[in-house]
Amino acid sequence: MLRNVLGKTFQFLGYTVQYGCIAHCAFEYLGGIVVCSGPSMEPTIQNSDIVFSENLSRHFYSIRKGDVVIVKSPNDPKSNICKRVIGLEGDKVCTSNPSDFLKSHSYVPKGHVWLEGDNLRNSTDSRCYGPVPYGLIRGRICFKVY
Repeated sequence: MLRNVLGKTFQFLGYTVQYGCIAHCAFEYLGGIVVCSGPSMEPTIQNSDIVFSENLSRHFYSIRKGDVVIVKSPNDPKSNICKRVIGLEGDKVCTSNPSDFLKSHSYVPKGHVWLEGDNLRNSTDSRCYGPVPYGLIRGRICFKVY
């Protein structure tokens, strides 16, 4: 009887570990559901919108200008941010705020991207913290779920 109970317990643990590994790989490499908060991407993505983020494009380096991406925050590594890719490595980008009279420009360094929110007047983005390393990109938003 004890052997039967131990056998069932180990079988259950084995299935749990297998399905846990499958779930981890699916969320890490395929994608997942993300809830976006904050006004920086309005009107494209509203506060509390639910979106689907696919993670394959970051692994194949197929992020393009205009893509909306989920990125580890350069200011707070425990949180993620949602921004639009404005420039890729080597691109010349405007680094000043929209209200500045004199505009300043810079080039995006190798291995980095330039990110900005769609709501330029209410967004903390690359204009504040500079170019973001490509390795901080978590995924690309494909569509809104709700």
